[in-house]
Amino acid sequence: MSNWYSESSPLERRTFWASFGGWALDALDVQMFGLAIPALIAAFGISKADAGLLGSVTLFFGAFGGWLGGALGDRFGRVKALQITVATFALATFASAFAMNYTQLLALKAIQGLGFGAEWACGAVLMAEIIRPEHRGRALGTVQSAWAVGWGAAVLLSALVFTYAPAEIAWRILFAIGLLPALLIIFIRRGLKEPPRAVAKDAEAPFLATLAGVFRPDVLRSTLVGGLFGIGAHGGYAALTTFLPTFLREVRHLSVLGSSFYLAVIIIAFFCGCVASGIISDRVGRRANVAFFASACIATVLVYVFAPLTDGQMLVLGFPLGFFSAGIPASMAALFSELYPAGVRGTGVGFCYNFGRVVSAAFPFLVGFLSDHIGLGPAIGIDAAFAYSLVLIAVLLLPETRGKVFEQAATARI
Repeated sequence: MSNWYSESSPLERRTFWASFGGWALDALDVQMFGLAIPALIAAFGISKADAGLLGSVTLFFGAFGGWLGGALGDRFGRVKALQITVATFALATFASAFAMNYTQLLALKAIQGLGFGAEWACGAVLMAEIIRPEHRGRALGTVQSAWAVGWGAAVLLSALVFTYAPAEIAWRILFAIGLLPALLIIFIRRGLKEPPRAVAKDAEAPFLATLAGVFRPDVLRSTLVGGLFGIGAHGGYAALTTFLPTFLREVRHLSVLGSSFYLAVIIIAFFCGCVASGIISDRVGRRANVAFFASACIATVLVYVFAPLTDGQMLVLGFPLGFFSAGIPASMAALFSELYPAGVRGTGVGFCYNFGRVVSAAFPFLVGFLSDHIGLGPAIGIDAAFAYSLVLIAVLLLPETRGKVFEQAATARI
């Protein structure tokens, strides 16, 4: 955080910590699912494809949640929308602890997805509008690193809970902890204020018109290419991380504690990659930064799952795997925010970031399906490499937006 944080105003800092906390707790709730997959398969007698469908449903409904959340922010304000979305995903995760069958869990994962997608859109645009443009990449990259904090907390909690509680109730305890993010709402209500002119200008227009604003002729190209970017970014990440704990345990035959150690290396690297991506993005530009991380990620994923590595080599390679996979999501909030004008910014960011989830929702299911035919490792590698290739195509079609000044930025940092 260094220089940009020390130069920030009190409002910028409060907004940063609210966004950082929301994303970390969001990650805690979502990543607990991937860690609980083996227990869920045993508890409900489902296949890997069924387990993958749970992840796909979360991503699919997250797409609509993000679009809806962004539009709510444009229409009614970022802060109010952020409170609603945090409450939604926290309560849905908590309720998942009491699911009695697969169908109930599927429905609750859909509701969690709505809140999960919407929370990111609201928090990212709020942060982008408050922070000054010369620090936007660093600040939002650091916010994205909060995912590693939540992911790490999920791994630690999973290791503790599955070590000391019977497997049949351990996953329920994990999901019950998902209520914690609701406490963040108190901080959001007291510490934040709306950026000037963040609400859509035409407040009398139907809400559906706000949602459809991303298809206006002046922003349509950004919406289409941004959607392709989202497909690749989310598809690659979902293909890699949804079944990674299962890959380490069932293919590499690591214990829960052993796989947690390998995941810890990847998670620490993910944190470092987010921060590094933000710094590089502000220095060399959004496009060059994304192209570098996407290319490096393709190469690293393929080596990780296809090469005959020893356990020690996998541990070492885990750092570049986590580092490079972080650079793409860390760049998205700043880039997408800079593509849209104020009246449709939240809707545009929510759509681009989350539209990818409509298509990427198929990736965890495909990994589970393909694993029955070609093995789990090859299924993860093929799906992830294809997805990250889409990111490379998209970034070549987008303009360079580094340093863009928003209309309300001059008065938003008081």
